[in-house]
Amino acid sequence: MKTFKKDELNVRVFETRESMGEAAATEVSNTIAKLLREKEYVNIIFASAPSQNEFLATLKEKDVEWNRVNAFHMDEYVGLAPDAPQGFGTFLKERLFKFFDFRSINYINGSHVDPEQECERYADLLKRFPTDIVILGIGENTHLAFNDPHVAFFDDPKVVKVVDMDETTRKQQVNDGSFPTLDDVPVYAITITIPPLFNATYAYAICPGSQKASAIEHTLNSEIGEAYPSTILRQHDNAVLFIDVKSASRVKLPSSLSN
Repeated sequence: MKTFKKDELNVRVFETRESMGEAAATEVSNTIAKLLREKEYVNIIFASAPSQNEFLATLKEKDVEWNRVNAFHMDEYVGLAPDAPQGFGTFLKERLFKFFDFRSINYINGSHVDPEQECERYADLLKRFPTDIVILGIGENTHLAFNDPHVAFFDDPKVVKVVDMDETTRKQQVNDGSFPTLDDVPVYAITITIPPLFNATYAYAICPGSQKASAIEHTLNSEIGEAYPSTILRQHDNAVLFIDVKSASRVKLPSSLSN
């Protein structure tokens, strides 16, 4: 592992996805334990994407008091059946949630007859249970959750909202193997917005793979702004970016790196 800092963001570079996932799971589980020494329970928002596979597989093996964790997921397609295999709630259920008795598991209902009403319900939950830890992926267009550049507002007045996904994001879902063709990918999604994600006490972004190299380059080198939503992580006081050598391939690493 090599580490460096870009603005306020701590960056850790690993040789393999497996070593990256192990390190991220260790740090997150340690942070959960630390918080549970100070609080009755911990509130965590989880990302859902193949980039999280190694992390979640290892986190599942850690000694975590899940019965003191309120779990949330950060985005969901509009219009999919609740048990659809492509659903992000299903993704997390199959990889983590079904194995433990959480204090609570709070899913976004993308099939609700009134998506705006569902946004209000989920926003109320997040206000009642302020986020201690957010686990993030970074999209190929640098989105966080489904806050694509055209709908990513760093001062968004909404906590949860319905968005239309841009074509890059929809193609990513095909590239990830979730849908066979672009026409099969939903156009709309419900997402937690940038401010509540950023306001989590601890933020961990996990982003391996060569297909994310451009996104990581922008995350670390582009001007901080809504054109590249993930750049906001460089302003977070307690954020760590976990990447592998493939996703870091377009970044000129500092000459002096610590191990």
